[in-house]
Amino acid sequence: MADPRFIHLRVHTEHSLLEGAIPVKKLPGLAAKAEMPAVAITDTNNMFAALEFSEGAAKSGVQPIVGCQVDLCYLPPEPGKRPEMPAPIVLLAQTEAGYMNLMKLNSCLYLKSDGQLPQVSVEEIEALSGGLICLTGGPDGPVGRLLRQGQRPKAEALMARLKAAFPDRLYVELQRHPGEDGLPEAEKLSERGHVEMAYAMDLPLVATNDVYFPKPEIYEAHDALICIAQGAYVDQQEPRRRLTAQHYFKSPQEMATLFADLPEALENTVEIARRCAFKTYKRAPILPKFADDEVVELRRQAQEGLKDRLAVIPHAVSVEDYEARLEFELGIIEGMGFPGYFLIVADFIKWAKDHDIPVGPGRGSGAGSLVAYALTITDLDPLRYSLLFERFLNLSGSRCPTSTSTSAWIAAKR
Repeated sequence: MADPRFIHLRVHTEHSLLEGAIPVKKLPGLAAKAEMPAVAITDTNNMFAALEFSEGAAKSGVQPIVGCQVDLCYLPPEPGKRPEMPAPIVLLAQTEAGYMNLMKLNSCLYLKSDGQLPQVSVEEIEALSGGLICLTGGPDGPVGRLLRQGQRPKAEALMARLKAAFPDRLYVELQRHPGEDGLPEAEKLSERGHVEMAYAMDLPLVATNDVYFPKPEIYEAHDALICIAQGAYVDQQEPRRRLTAQHYFKSPQEMATLFADLPEALENTVEIARRCAFKTYKRAPILPKFADDEVVELRRQAQEGLKDRLAVIPHAVSVEDYEARLEFELGIIEGMGFPGYFLIVADFIKWAKDHDIPVGPGRGSGAGSLVAYALTITDLDPLRYSLLFERFLNLSGSRCPTSTSTSAWIAAKR
């Protein structure tokens, strides 16, 4: 493969829910066909595709770059005024430490309990910037929005803050999605300011195409998808289209034509790809430690729980048979290293019941576990119905058991 001229660093897969339409499995093929040795995924506010994409791209001989488009709360809310909508920036994992920080930021997006849209604060970005490369978000990013609103000093202040948070890892992002009437208004209003600030602050430029679908012919079908997300109609007369037919997976030649006057913005896409040297990898499930001695704790809870159950239910068999079945199951659970798993599931099921959240009595093979019944994970006595524990867990298997519970989560502020 010849030296690459451009690499896509802003791609929305099908995991950008009701927004992206690039199939994860087909993305490496699109990159290879365009003679791109690497490609990034930057789904909106999630990393659902990170592992699947990394594995598939690596097998196809394409370097995976794991990233995320993160919505940033860039202006503090003013009393008595409606808060500004968060604006997107792009974060790319440069190292494993950066990947870990990106996952933490993804958690930050959804941990606020005040009903806000998913977003992170500038302070959270600053605290978790290590190992990450940041693209400023283009015309609709926080800096771009401030420029479009004529707030150049605030834009410069925010750019300076991002530069301090990402030393030598901040790139000023430019986008060009020309239509019949030239560039969209947002790009016209923000590009000059972006370029001037980049040169004045000694920051590199980078060109991206905000990719949502594989080819321009898909645009109308993709627009129908956007209508589903917005509750709109494809023939609606009011202006509603944010994307154009230009938001497709363009070739390096097409991007070179678009940015012929700024070749360094194209070259920097290749530089960024070379700087990103991390691929997600598979590993065994990681469970939090529930107790210092999970075996002892599971036995204590299971034995006490069975005693409480037997005090109020009609016995299907003798107490000795219940105790023998419990001991049998505990032996298998301990032998396979799953005491912590049972304790964790029991903990959140009990929490749900204590907070008046309906929980199903149990379904699937998990209903065959007396330990689950004793821990109140399920509410079916497996001995009364002759249910087999071995269908749920047995020594011939090694995978973590799946306990299926049905909870009706009530959307209420607590």
